[in-house]
Amino acid sequence: MQTMDAITATPAGALASPAVARNTGPILDLLRVHLPAHGEVLEIAAGSGEHATAFSAALPGLTWTPSDPSAEARASIAAWAGAADLSNLRPPLAVDVLDEAGWPDQPFAAVVCINMIHISPWAATEGLMRLARRVLPVGGLLVTYGPYREAGVPLAPSNAAFDESLKSRNPDWGLRDREAVAEAAKAEGLALTLRVEMPANNLMLLFRRVR
Repeated sequence: MQTMDAITATPAGALASPAVARNTGPILDLLRVHLPAHGEVLEIAAGSGEHATAFSAALPGLTWTPSDPSAEARASIAAWAGAADLSNLRPPLAVDVLDEAGWPDQPFAAVVCINMIHISPWAATEGLMRLARRVLPVGGLLVTYGPYREAGVPLAPSNAAFDESLKSRNPDWGLRDREAVAEAAKAEGLALTLRVEMPANNLMLLFRRVR
């Protein structure tokens, strides 16, 4: 078994992101505190799979199930997982938050979603909240990470430029209002319980299923 630190080169067929390399440590620090010590975790929009590999290596008490609707992403996840050879990292699922027919039936103690909400249509955020309600027990945790707009908080110039870039690529994308995301969660029985400022003008939002 290897950890991410032991993997010195990108495995064949895998994708690599400099942003992932920068944010893995700060995100992991929060996950260590708030995720349960044991249980099943579902990662939505796992992308390259670098986060899934790093987190499952660092949190051996958790069984990590990454997912992504993209076949290219799932191939990358499988490549990273194969290089790491972790017993608690499951094969990637083809979960699309816009397609309920493909959602897993099993329960999870936590759902983690990193950098999806702003790079997807608003319907994906609503789908994420419905999925979380389906798979989480009462008390279960949903973790989201990324940039948000907030009432009364000036938007950082870098986030404003990023927002414009996203909208130029797809008018349905862009930074979401934190309050709107919290309301979408509330509609599905999820309460925003913690807001944590993260590096590079990102936020980690923690939601608990309360009903």
